[in-house]
Amino acid sequence: MTTGTVPVAPGALARFFDGDLWYSFKSSPMAILAAIIAALCVFCAVFAPWVAPHNPFDLASVNLSDARLPPAWMEDGTRSYLLGTDDQGRDILSAIMYGARISLFVGVASVLVSMVVGVGLGLLSGFVGGKLDALIMRVCDVMLSFPPLLVALLIDGVGRALFPHADEALAFGVLIVAISLTGWVQYARTVRGSTLVERNREYVQAARVIGVAPSRIMLRHVLPNVMGPVLVLATIHVAAAILTEATLSFLGVGVPPTSPSLGTLIRIGNDVLFSGEWWITIFPGAMLILIALSVNLLGDWLRDALNPRLR
Repeated sequence: MTTGTVPVAPGALARFFDGDLWYSFKSSPMAILAAIIAALCVFCAVFAPWVAPHNPFDLASVNLSDARLPPAWMEDGTRSYLLGTDDQGRDILSAIMYGARISLFVGVASVLVSMVVGVGLGLLSGFVGGKLDALIMRVCDVMLSFPPLLVALLIDGVGRALFPHADEALAFGVLIVAISLTGWVQYARTVRGSTLVERNREYVQAARVIGVAPSRIMLRHVLPNVMGPVLVLATIHVAAAILTEATLSFLGVGVPPTSPSLGTLIRIGNDVLFSGEWWITIFPGAMLILIALSVNLLGDWLRDALNPRLR
């Protein structure tokens, strides 16, 4: 008598590499290029203390005699500062890595806050319906009537007025809340629309018949089926949040001056742009464009890859 071997189910990683999403990624050169650029930017930002050639915010290592040096390939440039230095003698390449670290942190954190709030309210609004649905949607309509940048400026300005001597952690928290205050609306409206469709499906009706609690139905059954559009929105909104943070920092109401982001570096370079030191603002601006462009391209690819009509 022979006994056959029981087949082992493939793991989640194996199913991913055999799935349509990975095949779509491999078949898109633009998505691969965008992923490489985004991964390189994230790597340099996360590991800036080890990758950067200098620590631009260590006052003991900054030499004012090296201020406003041009890039290494120009006359009077030096290979110690590949992209030149700013008006305080800080290495531009190192400052970009440290600045991208802060910009990415604020952008990702604000998107996570927006996603948690928006998905929760949208799921509740679409599943419960009635007066609660009407109330949440009217709040969304009110929030959509305000320009996001002006709301962020208002919240950040009020936070600085209430906490003039706040530490960096509180300042970052106020900035994240300011960016997230209008960002959650699109998540709420998107999830509400998907939930209105899902709550009438057969599996939801069957769960109700057997007595499953509504909260369990929402979290265990409906939520996983409405997360596809949310992931696409989150990917695209990361770039938008980074640009919003850069704009606030450029206007002088963003991150604290002791922890400058890419927007702060662009503002510093803009003050001396017409003096001929173009590299102080051009290179941080190019880094900001690379991050935003690569993330947006990944978001566009993910939107098409998750759209069943395009398969």
